[in-house]
Amino acid sequence: MELCDLLSPALRCKNTKMRAALTVEKQVAIALWKLATPDSYRSVGNQFGVGKSAVGAAVMQVANAIKDLPISRVVTLGNVQVIVDGFAAMGFPNCGGAIDGTHIPILAPEHQAAEYINRKGYFSIVLQALVDHKGRFTNINVGWPGKVHDARIFRNSGLFQKLQEGLYSQTRK
Repeated sequence: MELCDLLSPALRCKNTKMRAALTVEKQVAIALWKLATPDSYRSVGNQFGVGKSAVGAAVMQVANAIKDLPISRVVTLGNVQVIVDGFAAMGFPNCGGAIDGTHIPILAPEHQAAEYINRKGYFSIVLQALVDHKGRFTNINVGWPGKVHDARIFRNSGLFQKLQEGLYSQTRK
């Protein structure tokens, strides 16, 4: 609901004489469902009682609204000491987060297509995310071509640079 509140100004639509506008909540739900699953537009539309063109429009509108948000309003590193203590309580001492990458399927780009073919043989971009001890996103890095290894993406990330500079150092009392 917090995401809906943040995106509401960009997504709020007016009803027309032809049809009622999709609510912000429904647009966000449709977009998140489509982005999180390999379902077709038709399948997602059936899930939400809308046409496949409405699914495509919702995905694009939500993605554009998210892109225009300052990412710091959505994802923040948080209190490093609280996160380290949280992981320690789970049996992972000296851990400041869990990081991994995932491939987001894309259509083949017109140029440099070979760079976007990942090790599993399909076109993708990589999303690398860091989560805290509660599974909340604390850092996101997205957009690298699918062919690029996770380690290279991490070494070139803003998170890595800040860690190297000691900005997220743990301070013990």
